[in-house]
Amino acid sequence: MNAGELLERAVERLEASTAIDHWQKDRELIEAEDLLAHALDVDEFDEDDDVPERVRKRFDAMIERRADGEPVQLIKGYAEFRGMRLVVKPGVFIPRDSSEFLAEQAIRRLRRRRSPVHVDIATGGGPVALAVAHEVPRARSFGTDIAKDAIALGRRNAKALGVSNVTFTVGDLFGGLPADLRGTVDVVTLHPPYVAKNELGELPEEIRRFEPEHVLTDHSADGLGLLGRTTVGAREWLRPDGWLLIEVSPDRARAVATVMRRAGYVDVRSTLDTEFKVTRVLVGRWYP
Repeated sequence: MNAGELLERAVERLEASTAIDHWQKDRELIEAEDLLAHALDVDEFDEDDDVPERVRKRFDAMIERRADGEPVQLIKGYAEFRGMRLVVKPGVFIPRDSSEFLAEQAIRRLRRRRSPVHVDIATGGGPVALAVAHEVPRARSFGTDIAKDAIALGRRNAKALGVSNVTFTVGDLFGGLPADLRGTVDVVTLHPPYVAKNELGELPEEIRRFEPEHVLTDHSADGLGLLGRTTVGAREWLRPDGWLLIEVSPDRARAVATVMRRAGYVDVRSTLDTEFKVTRVLVGRWYP
């Protein structure tokens, strides 16, 4: 059986799955190609290439795991994020392609600053903090999270990548940061758990079963509890003219903009990820 035949069969299996969120056209083919390249241990292949039986069995097993809802990143053991290969593991929020837009928005603003300081709240395994540190070498980047295993993974990835200008700390929101950072931060980023408690059951199975609940919801009625706390708390840490950037789904954009304006932020607007069109980053400036 050649690669093309294997892919055709795999796509049919994935399209039939009820555990997968079929949110993007041709996503099943994209994921099948990704997994086959991983099974073959190559960057690219031709559909006419013959696939050895041992590889075929490995690939079929991967497709079954994916059809059962397991994310591709967990199957492979890593995620690609802005050119970095990040180790992923169960129990820590999986880096998403869509979050590259949040990192991009932060990086663009930090490059304009002389000695930039960045803080990523609820950092998980740290993809945004790592991307900032990697792409703005003169910046100091900090990632905080309440989950010790997430922070350990962030540190592991930083070491593997040789990124030395990032610091990961355990703490609730800004609680783990050095006190002398108050009033000096140029950009705060946040990808919050914004799903309302009663909406958890509506999430796709691949998210409900394979992401820890605390990264999906803060258990508030509207899903804006942690987000609201961060919006207020960031005012103490941002320097004048500092930025708060919050990643949410488009349906939450208007509500989040209202929260930011009520907290005193100015120039608040919603920016759209034009590649995937599934992410909004709300941006606002803080002036004491």
